[in-house]
Formats: sequence, C-alpha cells, structure tokens
Amino acid sequence: MKLIFNASIYTLDEHNPTASAIAIDGGRVIAVGESQPLRQALASQASELETLDAGGRAVIPGLTDAHIHLEHYALGLQKVDCETPTRLECLHRVSERVRQLPPQEWVLGHGWNQNNWQGGFGSASDLDAVAPQNPVYLTAKSLHAAWANSAALKAASLDPDTPDPPGGRIGRDERGHPNGILFESAMELVQAAIPEPTLEQVVGAIQAALPDLAKMGLTGVHDFDRRRCFSALQALRQQDQLSLRVVKSIPLEDLPHAAALGLRTGFGDDFLRVGSVKAFADGALGPRTAAMLQPYEGEPDNRGMLLLDAEQLFEHGRMAVDAGFSLAVHAIGDRAIHEVLNALAQVRRYEREARVVRPSEPLALRHRIEHVQVIHPDDAGRLGELGIVASMQPIHAPSDMRMADQYWGERSRLAYAWRTQLDHAAVLAFGSDAPVESPNPFWGLHAAVTRRRLDGSPGPDGWYPEQRLSLQEALRGFTYAPAYTAHIDDRLGKLAPGYLADLLVLDRDPFLCEPDAIKEIRPLMTMVGGEWIFREI
Repeated sequence: MKLIFNASIYTLDEHNPTASAIAIDGGRVIAVGESQPLRQALASQASELETLDAGGRAVIPGLTDAHIHLEHYALGLQKVDCETPTRLECLHRVSERVRQLPPQEWVLGHGWNQNNWQGGFGSASDLDAVAPQNPVYLTAKSLHAAWANSAALKAASLDPDTPDPPGGRIGRDERGHPNGILFESAMELVQAAIPEPTLEQVVGAIQAALPDLAKMGLTGVHDFDRRRCFSALQALRQQDQLSLRVVKSIPLEDLPHAAALGLRTGFGDDFLRVGSVKAFADGALGPRTAAMLQPYEGEPDNRGMLLLDAEQLFEHGRMAVDAGFSLAVHAIGDRAIHEVLNALAQVRRYEREARVVRPSEPLALRHRIEHVQVIHPDDAGRLGELGIVASMQPIHAPSDMRMADQYWGERSRLAYAWRTQLDHAAVLAFGSDAPVESPNPFWGLHAAVTRRRLDGSPGPDGWYPEQRLSLQEALRGFTYAPAYTAHIDDRLGKLAPGYLADLLVLDRDPFLCEPDAIKEIRPLMTMVGGEWIFREI
C-alpha cells in the first residue's frame, strides 16, 4: 500500500477536483482526500504503508499519447536524425553514418522536411555523392514521402519503366528516370528491399524506448504500427516487461484475419488491448498529398491524393462493425475528412438498422478520425453530431503552421482547430504521431495552450489564437479522452477511488506556471498500476 501526501493533486475528477493526498493499493486508487485525515485513517496499517511526502509538488493523472507509431519511434532512435535546417547538414550526417558501416549495408534515416530546406527536395545523386556504395533510404518527417539513392533504387529494381503504384507516385527527373523521391505507396517499393528487422530486434528496440517514454510522463499509448509491433508487444507482455499501457490498432488489410480469429475492439487486458481498425483516406500536408476540395495554393493542378472514398470506406466499415471493431481513419485534407464523415454517417445508420449496437448504447463503437488537420466549415460540427472522436496532435500545429499558411492559405483558419471541435461537442484525444513529432506530452500541452513553437514563434498570441485551449481542456485530451476512446474511461483518465493508479509527480505546477513554461515541465516520478516505473527523487 502507498500513500502520497503533502501534494497538490489535480485529479481531473469533476466531483473532487483537488486534493493533497492519495492512497493506493492493489494497483488502484483506494482514497483521495486531505493529508491529515488520510494519514490518520491509514495509521493502523503503518507497518505495510509506503509513504511519500511530495513536498507540495503537483500530481496529475498519467498521460496517454493517443496516436504514436511505437515500433517506428523505437527503431527510429537508431536511425540517422534527418531533421536538419539544411539539406547539406542532412547529407553530412548520412556521410558520417556511412563511415561507420561496411559497403552494401543499408543506411536508414528519418525526419527531413523539404519545406525547411532552400531548394526543396533532394535527389538520388545528392545521396550518391556521400554514399556511393551503401543503399540509403530516408523517410520524411511526415512519413508520407521518402528519399533514396541510386543503390537503393537499384535494389528495389526501380527504373524508368516502373509504373506508379496505386495510391503512390515515383518522383522523376526531366528524362522520366526516378529521381530518388517517393510518395505514399511508392515508398513500399524500396521498403520491400530493405532487410526486415527481426522480431527480437523490435522487441529490444521497444524495450529500450520504454524508459524514455516513462521519463517523459507517458503511462499509456495508442499504437498505429503494424503486425510485427503487435507481436513484439505481446512478447513484452508475456515477459512482464511492458511497463506502459498500449491500445493496439489493427491495419485495414488485416481486418479479415482478425475478424476470422474472433478478435474485436477491447480484447485484451489493461496493459495490452485491441483498439480500432486503421484505414488511410489520404496523404499528408508535407508532400502535398492530403486530399483537398480545392487545389493547393500555387499548385492549380494538385488536390492531393484520395486513397479511399466514402463508398469504399463504408464497405470496410460495415465489415469492421460486424466483427465488433471501431474504425480509426487517417484524414488530413478537407476532402478526405468530408469523405470519411460521409462514410461514418452511413456506418452509424448501419449500426442502428442492423442492431450492431443496442439502442441504449448507441456509441458502443467509438470511431475516430486521425489528425483532422484542415476541415471545411460545413463539416466542422459533424464529428460531434456523429459521436466521432477527433484524434488530433497539438504539436503538429506550430510545427506545420508555415506550410499550412503557404499551401492552404485562408483555409488554415480551420486547421488544427481544437477549439472548434470542442465547441461542437467532439471528444478531443491528443497524441504526437511520433516519430513524426516528439512524444513529449508537455510539448503537446504547450502547443495546445499557446499555439506557439518552442522558440516562441509566431508571437505572444500564437497561430490562430482563437483555437487555443485551457490547460484543463488540453489535459483532458491526454487523459480522459484517450481512455474514453478506448472504452476504458471507467477506470482510467482521472484519479478517483477504483481507478487505476497511473500518475505523475511533477517538478512544477502546470496550473501555476506561465503557459510558456509548460514545455519545460519534467516528471520527477511516473507511476503505472501503483508501481514507480521512473523516479528521480
């Protein structure tokens, strides 16, 4: 049994919002109240009571990242960091890695963004100059484009006669030869040639990443990587090495197999459970493949790439709900979001008419749209009306604001529009999309509250400041909302008797510090299920 006292506890429980002490036993909260009465009530159990004087520090519920790519993030810690201010610096980092490797071994990297580089995209020949004997494959920050050298293209048998795959595009030079840039599904052509990491390597990479996530204050994640990641997570769970709670999505192509096995949303336990079926409706802003109703600014022939329309998505959705799965659909552009909302409106009607859900429980399947980055005004209220979770990533807004202004123009007024969604009664579940962005949830909270970058730009009021949230609202996005989305809000997302004992002890009080200081907050202790998985004091 544990007792934390002399603390400033923000419970996020509307019936008991603040307290100074919390008692924990059996992995759950058994009491929340004031220090002196709780200490007296537990005095008879002093011999078995582990106490912590928090010294007045802030305590909050554990934070959940509602959209992360856990395998990609973990393996990415071993890759070349390509998030550089110049293309030359990125090439220098690749050359440094090449010096450490034998010829023919693959060089993998992640994080470049051509919008931040003078001259834009690189080319295969740029990489050839620093890696003439090693195949190189570097994924963009958005994960919707990649940059490869000639050795990598040759390994994948890409030549001028290779057609663009469905849902993808091969960048080409003026002669029609592949130029090293691959968009969307075209990335898979080179990925197929890269030696796959073994399951043991993925297990080891995730295991090595878990302490870093705990140190950041994450006690749970919703993962959107694929089958191998699920296998790795199961191995860690079997070994009792999974120290944070994972809600695991199922890729759309695996839906028939999962349904045949009898899996469904919610299957599992409180450390590893099945989440939604994940589908993609479009691309991303960075490579301008997000599907738009009107062309990108300055690109009259480009409206992005729609990968699934409403009719196609409804057919997948009908199969999913018949099997007991909720849907999670990636949709960034306003056209993609429109198509997904039309499909989900049909899915909701199907659920009622086919009695897939009981009339008394109309939202038993908590469908979600991932990203919701720019929405048409006519669609702004539809997520709330349909009971669709807006799974958004606050850290994307300050990161993407210049690209959004450049390519979406005035449409950016409803880009990353958290306040608009909240005002229309949508549930906001917040994450990071790591490794696209850092999974540090306090950076996400800072972005949600200030709509500013870590360096303070674009100014004191932030980017489209009318979309800012209060700290309380933003915290719910990392606590209650992910629990609600996973249908475990009856035991996670706040600090109350009977709830799982996931909490953080912080180095400063987020409700008392200046909003701009939220990004500097560090957890001193992280607890999951009543056990400290990280502690600095």
